[in-house]
Amino acid sequence: MPAVLALLMAGGVAAPAQADTVFSQQWHLDKMKAREMWRTSTGKGVTIALIDTRVREVPELAGRLLPGKNFARAAPTEQDEHGTTAASVIAGIGKGPGGQESAYGLAPGAKVLPLVILDGQDAHNAADQNKAINTGLAPAIRYAADSEAKIISVSFGTSEDDQSVRDAVKYARSKGKLIFAAVGDSIIDDPLVEYPAATPGVVGVTGIGKNLKAIKKAGVGLTVDLSAPGEDVISACAGGTGLCKSRGTGVATALVSASAALIWSKHPTWTANQVLRVMVNTAGGPTSGAVRSDYLGYGIVRPRIALRTPGDPGSADRDPIPDFRTASPTPPEPSPSKKHPDKASAGPAPGSPVASASDGGHSGLFWAALGVCAVGVLCVGVAGPLLLADRRRMRVSRP
Repeated sequence: MPAVLALLMAGGVAAPAQADTVFSQQWHLDKMKAREMWRTSTGKGVTIALIDTRVREVPELAGRLLPGKNFARAAPTEQDEHGTTAASVIAGIGKGPGGQESAYGLAPGAKVLPLVILDGQDAHNAADQNKAINTGLAPAIRYAADSEAKIISVSFGTSEDDQSVRDAVKYARSKGKLIFAAVGDSIIDDPLVEYPAATPGVVGVTGIGKNLKAIKKAGVGLTVDLSAPGEDVISACAGGTGLCKSRGTGVATALVSASAALIWSKHPTWTANQVLRVMVNTAGGPTSGAVRSDYLGYGIVRPRIALRTPGDPGSADRDPIPDFRTASPTPPEPSPSKKHPDKASAGPAPGSPVASASDGGHSGLFWAALGVCAVGVLCVGVAGPLLLADRRRMRVSRP
């Protein structure tokens, strides 16, 4: 057993000096003061059910993965690294092939239960995409509800409010699970929050950039609840250099789920409601001074503060989100000069893996679609699927 893994399983972390090369690239861990937190909690004893694409057994996840289940009803996409990335962002142990230094997860003592579903990338229209995701999502949530996992992390969603998913969420909540879901990433500014992030009982998560403002093209609305880093997040992945750079609300959701694991590990007798209440109460609120915003929710998760000074966790049986929303509605629309102070005013930071400065943040499929629409030919039949594919394009790249 590598020395670092032995330390993690003992409940503490001592990142070796040689790991600084990779660790220093993980800006989100530095911002969140991970090394300091690991002296108190690594997430040991907490399992996170990760509902995403396939998770590969990379060395950085040695001893962290539990036997999962495939709800995709199809062969996994070889190129899709999002599931592996999300799992590594949660529980990476900092040791790559041959024991070489590599990327850490925020909760390296936690365990991950991989539950595989389709992400709809092969769908020809929005309806088929929604059906593909929801078909796997509902049973995956129910499976997680019956498992040992305390936390359910959903990396993507749909534009359709599906009753079977609602019922699954209600069932999982009745079993004491804490559910986080990505609010979604689109090709347009200020899209609506996707489901299940918008489903009652689910905590909607968005991403922030290095400027600590909301990333562009993430879901916006009243059901945005919490935020976490979602830009240039370095993590382990399969193949190549073994490292990937990610952007989006899915990776932010993995970090929020890991944050909950850190807190729950230290306070194992707390309920999901109490963990969530402390997370909201200790979040770094919107810079505008408002209690919440439709871009950042109640703020950026700060598990270090929650571990150090959690405050009163409150009622064990009462979901805090409806209470917070009732007491703290979205403030009135600001004047044009001060509108959306928590939204990033510029595009992704230099070096973002998602797009170059010349393509405006979109793939070739997007521009092909615009070309079709520009000449007024088959805009719905041809351009629609191209735009759909752009919306679900690869969210992970290799640095």
